[in-house]
Amino acid sequence: MPLEAIASDRAPAAIGPYSQALRAGNTVYLSGQIPLDPTTGELVAGDIEAQAVRVFENLKAVAQAAGGSLRQAVKVTIYLTDLGHFATVNTIMARYFEQPYPARATLGVAALPRGSAIEADAVLVLG
Repeated sequence: MPLEAIASDRAPAAIGPYSQALRAGNTVYLSGQIPLDPTTGELVAGDIEAQAVRVFENLKAVAQAAGGSLRQAVKVTIYLTDLGHFATVNTIMARYFEQPYPARATLGVAALPRGSAIEADAVLVLG
């Protein structure tokens, strides 16, 4: 099965040796997104709400570049440096996903790239 790298200029460029997403058949694996502004490459200013919105906007842009949408997400993983932000992130996530919601794991982590408070990745199934 051939692999297809997916890229969007509406999401930040990869900051390492990886693709924004990779399509294998009808499955698309979206790499983790932190709240980087795709225009400046800088971390967005603001609280966890602003950061979460930017993360989901970045994921949405990559999903669209793959020919899909976040409605096709079957699995989302969220990484938080403070699990006290769990409820706020749930509220933001609900703006981007519809029922049936994707399976999800949320992990508390010590640190994330560039001092971000949140990172998220996803798996889509297109079809």
